[in-house]
Amino acid sequence: MSAHTHPTEIEALVQSLDPVDWEQLRLTANLSPGQRILAGLQAQAFAMASLRGTWRRRFPELSPSELNMKVLAYLTPVRMAPQ
Repeated sequence: MSAHTHPTEIEALVQSLDPVDWEQLRLTANLSPGQRILAGLQAQAFAMASLRGTWRRRFPELSPSELNMKVLAYLTPVRMAPQ
């Protein structure tokens, strides 16, 4: 956000956010740092598996390695030049 953001822009950004899940916040606050990292990694693994499953149905001709590369390419912000 730039230093020149108008209050109405900030209000619009805040209003577009989902409401705070206080129960989830309390549960997360009780976790150790290691448990928080583990929970994040488990959520990431779940998201990747879900995406892989969706693409397996959409692209049944792709091998497991091709599907994994497609998932990584989708989730990785770095774009590599075509070879």
